[in-house]
Amino acid sequence: MSSAQIGVVFEDFFPAMVEKLGTEGFMKELCNGFRLLMDGEKGVITFESLKKNSALLGLQDMSDEEVVCMLREGDLDGDGALNEMEFCTLMFRLSPALMMDSKNLLVEAIVSL
Repeated sequence: MSSAQIGVVFEDFFPAMVEKLGTEGFMKELCNGFRLLMDGEKGVITFESLKKNSALLGLQDMSDEEVVCMLREGDLDGDGALNEMEFCTLMFRLSPALMMDSKNLLVEAIVSL
């Protein structure tokens, strides 16, 4: 289920962020976003941590069902939570422009290593 189907409006600022921050800077910001939303004890984003911290993203009015749908959409290993890789993958999937440019971003990231 896409974010548009569950009622959350998502404006794609990621391409502008990549342009301004560069690939490495953007990836650091995604990691910072993950840490902001994760459960500090478990090291993953859980239903509880996302619900508690959603106000930091201006999403305080999300229903429990919308939170569950967001977690389910990104949960690749089926554990009911998002690890850092799953979170970053979900963020890329939510950005159509980044998905189109993902090959170039990957090459840039590898070259910068």
